[in-house]
Amino acid sequence: MKIIFMGTPEFAVVCLRKLLDEKMDIAAVVTAPDKPAGRGRQLKSSPVKKAAQQAGLPVWQPQDLKDLQFLQQIDQLAPDLMIIVAFRILPEALYSKAGKGAVNLHGSLLPKYRGAAPINWAIINGESKTGVTTFFLKKKVDTGNIIARREIAITPDMTAGELHDIMALAGADLLLETIRMIEKGSVQRLEQDETQVSQAPKIFPEDCRVNFHKPAGRVHNFIRGLTPHPGAYSYLSGRRVQLAGTQVLAGKQTDKPPGTIAISEDNQALWVSCRPGIIAVRGIKAEGKRQMSIADFLRGHPLPPGTCFGE
Repeated sequence: MKIIFMGTPEFAVVCLRKLLDEKMDIAAVVTAPDKPAGRGRQLKSSPVKKAAQQAGLPVWQPQDLKDLQFLQQIDQLAPDLMIIVAFRILPEALYSKAGKGAVNLHGSLLPKYRGAAPINWAIINGESKTGVTTFFLKKKVDTGNIIARREIAITPDMTAGELHDIMALAGADLLLETIRMIEKGSVQRLEQDETQVSQAPKIFPEDCRVNFHKPAGRVHNFIRGLTPHPGAYSYLSGRRVQLAGTQVLAGKQTDKPPGTIAISEDNQALWVSCRPGIIAVRGIKAEGKRQMSIADFLRGHPLPPGTCFGE
């Protein structure tokens, strides 16, 4: 089958390379336009564009997915299948041009966690499992008929970044399995159960501030669910800091106000009061700085007794 692959971030690169390794016929790759980045505001290509160029594939970067010239390019190519991984919302005028359909890979067990940030929200909400799903696109986002799903366990201290990497590999395998099912005509379409729907909306920077007035387990899930991106943060002595490497200290309680910091005896962790419970924080990143261990941070930032996050 002649395939058009659409995607932008590293998550999609893993899938693209898997399909290329399996000799799938990728006729063209569609990705986001180059964007200014860094202090010099130099134009930066998406990870998918870089991978596609390395493989010698044609790359299209439309600003507008409804652009007539772009749609004519699609018509001329006459794809059998479109594969969409971590891309934009496609208009029906585009995805309907694939003869055998347009397939999306989503980072959850649909219909759970529809939306832009399923990996983050599954961890933030303390789920013990999630997965990847392939489905046929339809007009309403993430609602199309399911083709296949694969379950993935979430361990108690797993971060969003760690889950992302596991999901990318599992998703690539599932995508390959899905394409082969479509080739054989063996797909059994499963309608999504609307009574089981949950949402995973996009996470904005203002959503990432830690609230230590919540139980330690929920604070821990919140921080690891935003690690490494977009990053959970608080304020320390007036400076914004990102927190990482957290762990719930089982069985430990405190009557100190939420956010109060105690330093572990080995200087390797900050013990932070929650309501109730205590979490250990082992990684910290000040604005404009690299992430560092607590021991390294304390060498340059001694914390007097009673110091609190959020101040």
